Amino acid sequence: MKLGIMQGRLVPPEAQRFQCFPRQRWRDEFAIAAAAGLNTIEWIYDAYGEDVNPLATDAGVREVERLAIRHQIGIESVCADWFMDFPLAGVDAEVAQPRWQRLAWLLRRCALLGINRVVVPFVDASAIRNARDAASIAAGINALADLIDATNVEVHLETALAPVDFAALLGQLQHPRVKVNYDSGNSASLGYRPAEEFAAYGLRVGSVHLKDRQIGAGTVPLGEGDTDFGALFDALAAVRYQGDFILQVARGADGEELEWARQNSRTARQMMLRLDRT
Repeated sequence: MKLGIMQGRLVPPEAQRFQCFPRQRWRDEFAIAAAAGLNTIEWIYDAYGEDVNPLATDAGVREVERLAIRHQIGIESVCADWFMDFPLAGVDAEVAQPRWQRLAWLLRRCALLGINRVVVPFVDASAIRNARDAASIAAGINALADLIDATNVEVHLETALAPVDFAALLGQLQHPRVKVNYDSGNSASLGYRPAEEFAAYGLRVGSVHLKDRQIGAGTVPLGEGDTDFGALFDALAAVRYQGDFILQVARGADGEELEWARQNSRTARQMMLRLDRT
C-alpha cells in the first residue's frame, strides 16, 4: 500500500484556492514529497490549471515522467476536479456530451503516463441528487467500458450518496475497473458510519482519501473531527483493502508544508499499521 498526498498540498495555496493544480510550483512538489517520505502524488486536473497542466501535452507527460523517476515519486492517480466546474450530473444530454468526451480524453492522457485511476468527484455542485442523475451517470460511465479496457485506467467515483443509494448506483456499473473512492472526511461530515458504508459497497472500494471533518462542517486536522478512523480501518481490514491512501488533510501554515506533510504522514502510517496486523 502506498501513501500519497493531493497535489498542491506541498506548496502554499495559489489564488486563495484551498485545492487546485499548482500552476507555478508543480515541479517543486516532487522533491518535497520525497523529503516527506511519501510514495505518490495524486495529480489534479481542474479548470484553473487546464491550460498549463502537463498532462495535456506529450512534452509535459515526458517531463512528469522524468521528475517522477528522478525523485522516486509515483503518479498513480488523477483527481478530476475539472468536473466540479463542469458537472456530469444534473445537466441536459447535449451539455453533458462534451464533458463525457473530456473524461474519455483524460483517460487516454493518463494511460500515456501509466496512471492507473481517475477519481471523478460527484459532490457539492456536481452531486448526484436523484435517480435520474444516477441513471445518466451510469449510462455515461458504461459507455466508456471499451475505453477503460483499452487504457487500463480505472474510474473511481467519489460521491455524497448514502450507502444504500451508492450501492444502487454501483449495481448499474458492473465493470470491474469502476470502483469507489472513499473519502473519510466527507463521509464523517455527512454522518455516515464506516460499518454501514462498507456493508453496502466495501468490496468496491479502490482508493481512499484520508481527511477529517466535523459533522456538517469543514476539514480539520486528523483526529480533531468526527471521522471514526478506528472503525474505518477495521472495515478496510475486513475487505482486505490493499489500495493507496491519499492525504487530503486540512492545510497547515503557509511555508510549513513539508513539516505538516511529515506530521500527517506519521499519523497516517500509524493508522495503516492496523491493516498490517490483520
